[in-house]
Amino acid sequence: MRRRVIPALLIGMAMPVSVGAQTVPITTTDGRIEALAPGEYLWAPEIAPEGPVTIIVSLKTQKAYVYRNGVAIGVSTVSTGTEGHATPTGVFTVLQKDADHVSNLYNDAPMPFMQRLTWDGIAMHAGNLPGFPASHGCIRMPLDFAKLLFALTKTGVTVVITDDALVPVVVATPSLLADGDRRASSKQAFVWQPALSPTGPISIVVSGRDKRVVVLRNGVEIGSSAIALDAPIDHTAAFTLQSIDTQGEHWLRLPLPGETQSGELSGEDRAKGRLPEGFRAALATVLTPGATLLVTRETLASASTGTAVTIIEAERP
Repeated sequence: MRRRVIPALLIGMAMPVSVGAQTVPITTTDGRIEALAPGEYLWAPEIAPEGPVTIIVSLKTQKAYVYRNGVAIGVSTVSTGTEGHATPTGVFTVLQKDADHVSNLYNDAPMPFMQRLTWDGIAMHAGNLPGFPASHGCIRMPLDFAKLLFALTKTGVTVVITDDALVPVVVATPSLLADGDRRASSKQAFVWQPALSPTGPISIVVSGRDKRVVVLRNGVEIGSSAIALDAPIDHTAAFTLQSIDTQGEHWLRLPLPGETQSGELSGEDRAKGRLPEGFRAALATVLTPGATLLVTRETLASASTGTAVTIIEAERP
């Protein structure tokens, strides 16, 4: 029986996983995933039984990687969009789930175990996998894998679609959010209105150009504040909150299109950002595993990151 490998996060672990309809042991080498045939997948949820789920879709490798609590628990072959119907890159959240969905754009085509990423037709779902990009922009998965993933996720889960093959790494609390600033003057006023959106996934956007932080819940702005930066932000970085314990917050760095960095954080990522203490304390009350943080040099006024990247898809307009 052919043996499979799974990413470096599982080095040193060996246990049975599902490969399509078969069960084989995982083996690991240098962290690269051995090529899976179209329609095959690996699935080992027992490795990390609990914790927030993050899904990384690599257009380059035509694979989807599933992480729970920062540990890789599955990988699957996929088929993404063709030229002229490209699958968008960026950081998304699952907006809607429907196990028996049919397309309202493509002649009622069946889309089993659909998980919607945008309101204009991009979703993850079961479908045909020819071994190359063949969809109208959706992310097709093997039927059994799509069913397993559907059962694992909830709306609001973070999905990253990237042009490269990087995998996420766990990092300490991004220092931009590390501490409140007791020295902040009264001029550093902030807005905090959590009642505007009482529930839903939290997204935080930090703009280096505006020197401003915006907090969204379920796509609705619930807070904003000035932020003092000790060093400029010159690129975009994204994180998802993995866990919170007595030692603080633990974030998972997410790969974005065009990134060439390894697991090491750059000096810009380590740059101190000082928030008003009251705002940092208020932010701590809504942070839960699965929250997303985006740090960008661009202005928030233009809603642009300087690249063709969707940051967070809001609720239906």
